Formats: sequence, structure tokens, C-alpha cells
Amino acid sequence: MHSPFLSTALDAARAAGEVVRRYYQQNIAVTIKADKSPVTQADVETEQVIRQLIASRFPDHGFYGEETGSDGLDAEYLWLVDPIDGTKAFVREYPMFSTQIALMHRGHLIVGVSSAPAYGVSGGDLAYAEIGHGAWLNNQPIKVSDIDTIEGSAISSGNLKTLALGNQWSRYGSLIARANRIRGYGDFLHYHLLAAGKIDVVIESDVNILDIAALSVIVEAAGGKFTQLDGKPLSLQTTTVLATNNRLHDQVLKAL
Repeated sequence: MHSPFLSTALDAARAAGEVVRRYYQQNIAVTIKADKSPVTQADVETEQVIRQLIASRFPDHGFYGEETGSDGLDAEYLWLVDPIDGTKAFVREYPMFSTQIALMHRGHLIVGVSSAPAYGVSGGDLAYAEIGHGAWLNNQPIKVSDIDTIEGSAISSGNLKTLALGNQWSRYGSLIARANRIRGYGDFLHYHLLAAGKIDVVIESDVNILDIAALSVIVEAAGGKFTQLDGKPLSLQTTTVLATNNRLHDQVLKAL
């Protein structure tokens, strides 16, 4: 039996998936926002559906959304939502996009749902978790790997532009030269794989908290560790990620 919070997040993700599937691969119009990122009617409508469902059940909770703005950021409970994380993929009609829904309680992320409704052959990829209660991928319990050396690890990276422009780039190069396997699964996928024990480390230097809040809950509830690249905990201002199976976290931090 899921908590009312996780049940709400799952219901919101299912409702969102209905909207997303209706618009996907329909050649819809794209608008460019002030920050140069794209947005579509699907993004806006999906977030509206999520927001309305959450508000109907928890009217006193705060909401921080990618498209419809924020309300009650100082509330005891705050929902963080990216309705279509990966809008560029959505627009170009390939399935590397997802809906991200997380719940923060007094500054701590406690619930996360990551739904990729167009990915895979079985109707999507759904990961979800609640701190202290476990993590699931497509309704199966998951946990991180027990790999304990960089030399034995599989490392996946996503957005690295800022890292490439900084003084850590050579250290990153030395790190991946030591790894057993290098991949760039990106977006939601490498976090799902990390939580399920299929890879061991994820590194990104250019993200938004809405991109990864839910994923951080899923990784940590599966036994992993999720921080910024400097090892500090996540916050609403987070822009970097080091996510690991926990055993490797200190080793990777030192290498970087």
C-alpha cells in the first residue's frame, strides 16, 4: 500500500501520460522561451493536469512547476514538477523524455515519480520511490549495484558543457579512463539504470532541480547516493549531479 503522497504522484503521472501520448508525434507547434528552451502546448497542458490533481488533494501544499510557475515555495510540503523533461526529444519525436514529479518536505525530497510514457516496447518506463519505503521500476523492486571500484564501474554522463569549460575537465578525463565502461544514456534513463543496478555512476554539470528531484529520490530509495558535483546536498538552486551506488561516491568525488 502506497502512502497518499506517492499514490497522488503516481495518479498525476498517469494523467500526464494521457496528455503526452495525445500530442506525441503530432507535429505540434513550438514556442521558444526567454531562456532559449522550447515549450509546447503539451508541456503546458500536462503540467496543468498534474497541478489540478495535486491541488484537489492537497490544497495547502506548495507547487513549483516548469511551465505554470510557483506558489507557496515556503510551504511545509512542496511539489516539484517538470511535465516534459526533454521537450527537444519530444518535439523531434524520439522517446527520451519523461514526466518528473517530486515532493519535498521541509527541504527534504521524500517522494519521486519518473514516467517515460513513450519509451520501450511495453508502453513506457515508470520508476517511483518513497524515502524509507523502497524504489520500483515498472512495479518491480529495485536496488543499486554493489560495484566498489572505479575500475569495475560503468559511468554514464549527460549534460557536461559547464564541466568541459572548467578546471575539472582533465580530472573527468582521468576518471573515465579508469572506468570499466563509459556510456551517455542521458535524461531519465541513466538514473533508472543506476537505481536498478545496471550502471554505477551518473555525472552531469548542467541540470535544473526540476529535472532531477524525483530521480534523486528514486536513486536514494534504491540505496544510492545523490549530491551535487561538489558533494553538497541538493537544493532548489542545484545545477550539477553526482549520483552513485553509494559505495563509489567518495572515490568519484576524490577523483574529480
